[in-house]
Amino acid sequence: MLKNKKRIALIGSTGSIGKQTLDIISQYPELFSVELLSANKNYNLLFNQAVCFSPKYIVINDAEGFRFLQKNLSGKKTKVFLGADSLCETIRGSELDLVVSSIVGSAGLLPTIAAIESNINIALANKEVLVVAGELIMKMAKKNRVSILPIDSEHSALFQCLIGEESRNINRLILTASGGPFLNTEKRCLKDVTVDQALKHPNWSMGAKISIDSATMMNKGLEIIEARWLFNVTHDKIKVIIHNESIIHSFVEFCDNSIKAQLGAPDMRVPILYALSFPQRQKYNSNRWDLMDLKCLNFSTPDISKFPHLSLAYSALGLGGTAPCALNAANEIAVDAFLNKKISYLDMFKIVEKSLENFIFVNHPNIEDYLFVDKETRKLAKKIITEL
Repeated sequence: MLKNKKRIALIGSTGSIGKQTLDIISQYPELFSVELLSANKNYNLLFNQAVCFSPKYIVINDAEGFRFLQKNLSGKKTKVFLGADSLCETIRGSELDLVVSSIVGSAGLLPTIAAIESNINIALANKEVLVVAGELIMKMAKKNRVSILPIDSEHSALFQCLIGEESRNINRLILTASGGPFLNTEKRCLKDVTVDQALKHPNWSMGAKISIDSATMMNKGLEIIEARWLFNVTHDKIKVIIHNESIIHSFVEFCDNSIKAQLGAPDMRVPILYALSFPQRQKYNSNRWDLMDLKCLNFSTPDISKFPHLSLAYSALGLGGTAPCALNAANEIAVDAFLNKKISYLDMFKIVEKSLENFIFVNHPNIEDYLFVDKETRKLAKKIITEL
């Protein structure tokens, strides 16, 4: 019956994670109902999703898309709203059991806060929320008794390994990284990398921004910061290793030196389903993954000289305060400029590095501090681009 279904809001429904989440929901109509969908500009896909899932509300950031959706959904039960403020208001005014946060970048921050303030649990695919404001978000979640369930494959793996364990017994969290498309590319060749090359991830199907972050390994740097806040460990207890098969999604090493690992095929639908279903685990109707198909598993240490973004992430986390917020803001501007072919692949590192040398530092910031530093760092990064 409907009253037993988990009522879902999916913010960022037209992106890669959003589409895969809806695919999972469509396979379990007895478990989940879609109450709210939101998107930035892709109103054609959002319209198709609204027709398919009949949510009570949809929110679009694009004015043209808003007019299109209002016209084409006229007479339907779905109400259409425009803009980020409307998204937060709709979350606060809805009866929801779970908000799936899959908006790309820091745009997911305020809707996530709206959900926490409304005592709604979060399934978090947007790592930037904790990168930008991890200290504040986790304090708010604890105060409001809100669970934050990770969707990232690595953090879902750590979460699963830590169930039943005490955080004081953690020696290390070990995040695995595929190494992206340039794992075996010589450093001297990176200056000629094209956008198309950087978008071709060898193991995962992802959106453009996260694909570029994976190529530079900034994605793993952001995951280090996310893990620090999700699991309440210091940055010196988080390690990254290269595992290019992407079979072991992460490890936890405990105080007795025993290690737990979570393994599986590289399929984001698995951690999505786990987060949606938690604390239950549901059967997933896909081809069973066979350990006998494995020839070997390879591990290596990241080459920091080739992937210096990792060092920037560790430095920002060590500084604390608004440093990770500035790191994320500068990186979003740099990635966007690279995707639009305004800068080179190697320029992305220069922009983030210079931004971190000149950002506004605030210790123990509030939400206004985070938003201000995010805005000012973006201005700074854009200025740096014009000076390259």
